[in-house]
Amino acid sequence: MDVIKEGHFSLTGLSGINILLGKNGCGKSTLLKKIEEHLIRQNSGEANYVTPERGGALMYDSGVEQNITTNEGWERRVKRNNQWGQFKNYSVTQYRQLEILSLREIEKNRELRGNFDFTFDTIIEKINDLLTNVKIVRTPKGDFEIFLKANNTKVNATEISSGESELISLAIECLKFEKSCDPEKQNYLLLDEPDVHLHPDLQANFILFLIELLKTNKFSIIIATHSTAILGALLNYPDSRFAILSNGSSTAEFKPLSEMYQNILPIFGAHPLSNLFNQSPILLVEGEDDVRVFQQAIRSSNGMLRLYPCSVDGVGHFPEYEASVIEIIKGVYDNASAYSLRDRDEGDENIDDTPPIVRFKTSCRAVENFILSDEVLATLGNSWELLEIEIEKWLKAFADHSKYEVMTAFKDSGYNRKAFDLKEIRNIIIGLTGSSKPWEIAVGQTISKLVTGQIPKDFADNKLCNYLGNKLSNFLRPD
Repeated sequence: MDVIKEGHFSLTGLSGINILLGKNGCGKSTLLKKIEEHLIRQNSGEANYVTPERGGALMYDSGVEQNITTNEGWERRVKRNNQWGQFKNYSVTQYRQLEILSLREIEKNRELRGNFDFTFDTIIEKINDLLTNVKIVRTPKGDFEIFLKANNTKVNATEISSGESELISLAIECLKFEKSCDPEKQNYLLLDEPDVHLHPDLQANFILFLIELLKTNKFSIIIATHSTAILGALLNYPDSRFAILSNGSSTAEFKPLSEMYQNILPIFGAHPLSNLFNQSPILLVEGEDDVRVFQQAIRSSNGMLRLYPCSVDGVGHFPEYEASVIEIIKGVYDNASAYSLRDRDEGDENIDDTPPIVRFKTSCRAVENFILSDEVLATLGNSWELLEIEIEKWLKAFADHSKYEVMTAFKDSGYNRKAFDLKEIRNIIIGLTGSSKPWEIAVGQTISKLVTGQIPKDFADNKLCNYLGNKLSNFLRPD
């Protein structure tokens, strides 16, 4: 089943692991709960919603077990609350059920019965592989004890970190769910912000645990999260999808994590809060050269330039990248902005914004032309007057060079430093400056000098600001 519909709620394009993104309060939790209720009514398989705030301690509570036994549907009802103060106590009871289900599976499965190395301890190892500092050990009473991995010292459940306590609880919940699933039916595990209280390393470990668990082909997962660690762990998993739920929307269309989304989603995942994203907003640029230029400008600006450059791999991909960025911003953030920068090439310098994206075009032909601005040449320890002399010498000495005609065309253009296409001769030009510095570094460092006020904002011919254009220059240096 790749489609779930319940009343006016609809999820389409579902796969193995499905990530649901959206602003706080947009209805992610409500949607997951509604889907669980629908699946239970349909009797189409197992469905389990896991609340985002999972309190309690990993200690047996007879009252929890009593409620499960005598009050039908109690655990589903309390798990649909956004907070459950006894969730971890409940996990201990679930552990007992996990052991029973695992032993029954071994009993019924001839292949497992014949494998004397496969026991319930094999299941416990899946939990322990998730944990960094502690491990759980089964006891004859049907529960477990916790020991430090370093020295095998027993510790109380209240003495371990909240992150490892969360992982034990979540792992038990997932393993018990998997054992409860009928492989002939469609089953869904619905995890609401499983990253809460988990260090990014533990989040990534948890995703790898889920991917391994999905190899049983018995269920699918829907996760509501903003976590960059979770997104990052899934980027290379082919059976993953994501969707953005807008405020007031009841429809989530899940899409594959294409190369484009693999490029931009980690940037948004690294900034789960609107105010953090606004401090380092995304800057879409044409290619990797532009990325290197702005990465250097950011590094050299002493924190005054805060952007997150991302290549769209060619000017033709700008529309789809911009559309996806707009979709994500509107679905996840409040009052956020983003930026894009195109080369002017042979077109018009002017370009309209597409809110929330502010769009720029360079006033020069392309990013390589920045090399020949007066300020970048100075950064390279040179000047245009000196460089022109070296170009003339080169033309006399290398008439048989493969780039001779291009260099001659540059001279014939009247040395049009701002508009000539320099791509084929830029490395020769850098060599003629006598500098060993990569041109992207030199350009980035010079842009940072503009940002920090080390060079004036000068729009005269062949000055950096003249090449950047008014709009971009005033963005980089607002004064």
